[in-house]
Amino acid sequence: MAYFFEEESHTFDEYLLVPGYTGPDCIPANVSLQTPVVRYNKKKGEKCPLTMNIPMVSAVMQAVSDDKLAVALAKEGGISFIYGSQTIENQAAMVARVKDYKAGFVSSDTNIRPDQTLNELVAAIEVTGHSTVAVTEDGTANGKLLGIITERDFRINHCAPDAKVSEYMTPLKDLVKAEDGITLEEANDLIWANKINQLPVVDKNGNLLYLVFRKDAASHTEHPLELLDSKKRYIVGAGINTRDYMERVPALLKAGVDVMTLDSSEGFTEWQRRALQDIHAKWPEAKVGAGNVVDAEGFNFLAEAGADFVKIGIGGGSICITREQKGIGRGQATATIEVAKARDAYYEKTGIYVPICSDGGIVYDHHVTLALAMGADFVMLGRYFARFDESPTNKLIVNGNYVKEYWGEGSNRARNWQRYDLGGKKGMAFEEGVDSYVPYAGSLHDNVTLTTSKVIHAMCNCGAVSIPELQEKAKITRVSSASIREGGAHDVIVKNSIKAN
Repeated sequence: MAYFFEEESHTFDEYLLVPGYTGPDCIPANVSLQTPVVRYNKKKGEKCPLTMNIPMVSAVMQAVSDDKLAVALAKEGGISFIYGSQTIENQAAMVARVKDYKAGFVSSDTNIRPDQTLNELVAAIEVTGHSTVAVTEDGTANGKLLGIITERDFRINHCAPDAKVSEYMTPLKDLVKAEDGITLEEANDLIWANKINQLPVVDKNGNLLYLVFRKDAASHTEHPLELLDSKKRYIVGAGINTRDYMERVPALLKAGVDVMTLDSSEGFTEWQRRALQDIHAKWPEAKVGAGNVVDAEGFNFLAEAGADFVKIGIGGGSICITREQKGIGRGQATATIEVAKARDAYYEKTGIYVPICSDGGIVYDHHVTLALAMGADFVMLGRYFARFDESPTNKLIVNGNYVKEYWGEGSNRARNWQRYDLGGKKGMAFEEGVDSYVPYAGSLHDNVTLTTSKVIHAMCNCGAVSIPELQEKAKITRVSSASIREGGAHDVIVKNSIKAN
């Protein structure tokens, strides 16, 4: 007979935190969101070899995690897992770009040839939202630099739309430029001395390498939580699958990846066990998470197989329809609570602490705090990050509102069949994700700062100044549908509605 769980499963929206005593030292300035990412022997006093400064990672998705978002999130203290549903060469190149990135030195993402028209220029600006455009010989980010053009150099309503960019750009001879090897401090001095807004950096052949902007010159002082390795490079993760890991992993390690995760909708499989054991046998230095699971049995299986962290969650993502299609999954709050108990029991038994990541089911900022209080060491977010400037998707206007495209790895658009691989024939039999839009929300920095501020203040309300202390002291209560309604604005006419994250 089938096994029946006695209690129904629940979502984060069905719980609230009950305040605890807030002492005089429990103030936001004293709160640390530092959290472990990979396994370590805690009982022996070992230090976790990889930690984050905020408990947030970005999902292994085409619509979310590329090198641009990875840099932006590392600046805030989190880790992006660059999507694996692409060629090994392209994924490794993305990892390498993150590791090679110099704080304050930006690769130009809006580029054009001098013989192209102003109409084409406007179209390029609309796609990226960035008005400083490098004019290069071949129109690429690293082509021979010929000039710079910005929106201030022309007025499209007063210019012929088919006029050439070369007629309005600032030519190279009139630009202040720098050569490769310049430091950020030196670049900053040049910018201020010459009263310019951007400084192109070129190699010895005149090819564009970076742009340094006045607003970014002091970037490192604006990001005190930035996550760096021992060589002062940004930390970056990557997703892998259970099919080509023996070829993909060495390429990623060579590119400098810091941590990887097996990306699967369901991780309680022989394929993940074999992959973990093969990878750790061949590359002992590799850090590899695994998942996803939703109960203690799944956690113990992956922990015993050598997972460096375990991801929790099946069917809880906003674009995931696994529960609808296959009837597989579990409420995210219940899954997090049970796996956290299993993690603690495993630690007591072995002395090894295996961090857990709650992946999916986060709708509001306070759900992050609830996930941490229920035992998660960090959360993985897809929709949340897809809304930002730094995500790799297009910004569009739909019904008069700015949106960004967002699709699931199990959608027909992505067709990432490896994520849903059950062995045997390659390919997807049916969709397990949808193609959608999410409301555009601006910059990652502004939004992550707001979210972590809410988490920090909630922790103070619970009398905690660290995530472990929150997990020890938190008091959590179930709520009824009536109390959920009571918790929001009600019985009034709201002037300005506050949107969910």
